[in-house]
Amino acid sequence: MHSAKAVDPQVRYKRIVLKLSGEVLRGGKSGDPIDGATLERTSLQIKEIHDLGVQICIVIGGGNIFRGLTGEKQRGVDRTTGDYMGMLGTVINGLALMDSLEKMGVTTRVQSAIPMNQIAEPFILRRAIRHLEKGRVVIFVAGTGNPYFTTDTTAALRASEMHADIILKATKVDGVYDKDPKKYPDAVKYSEIKFVDALKQRLDVMDSTAFSLCLDNNVAILVFDLNSDHAIRNAVLGKKIGTLVRG
Repeated sequence: MHSAKAVDPQVRYKRIVLKLSGEVLRGGKSGDPIDGATLERTSLQIKEIHDLGVQICIVIGGGNIFRGLTGEKQRGVDRTTGDYMGMLGTVINGLALMDSLEKMGVTTRVQSAIPMNQIAEPFILRRAIRHLEKGRVVIFVAGTGNPYFTTDTTAALRASEMHADIILKATKVDGVYDKDPKKYPDAVKYSEIKFVDALKQRLDVMDSTAFSLCLDNNVAILVFDLNSDHAIRNAVLGKKIGTLVRG
């Protein structure tokens, strides 16, 4: 029987929701939807914080495989159908991540918002919490199980339900800027910003539904670059990385 490790005293956030976009698994040169080396690097970062005794929930997107909104615009796929296709993409990514973590000795469970008993547990809140208490990583897939909701909203919802200390939003940029840093070299990065100010300035942190949930339930979000060394570890230790968005 696995039991949770004692939490390292340096850890600031003991229970987290790690939000990964499907795009973070995409291969650089290979262009594969799930690149083996990228998956391994991401899993090693997760193992690193698991070894510190952090309770980890993961919400993963499916954008590397299919995006409902893009499918509607570019391929004429009905939005509802496209969203369900995207949800199934998250299941594929979740299983890949589970397989990678388990090979590293990290016990992992996948819980799906859409019942598919052969490959994942159904999402049951108490069971998910019990897994965390036993030191298992829990990966939430299939979004909220409903079309028109993004995996950002799923992360906000699960973080509220699980009473997580924070949402760690791992991206390809190193934080939140006052304008697009790729277009404007004079863009300024915030080290910390309040929800209200981020809303007023229409900063692209999360979609509005996710943002409202975080605001209402007082769940902070840390936006950071996954590709910097030991990024997730530095985040849970409360080091100065990325941008902290809070009430």
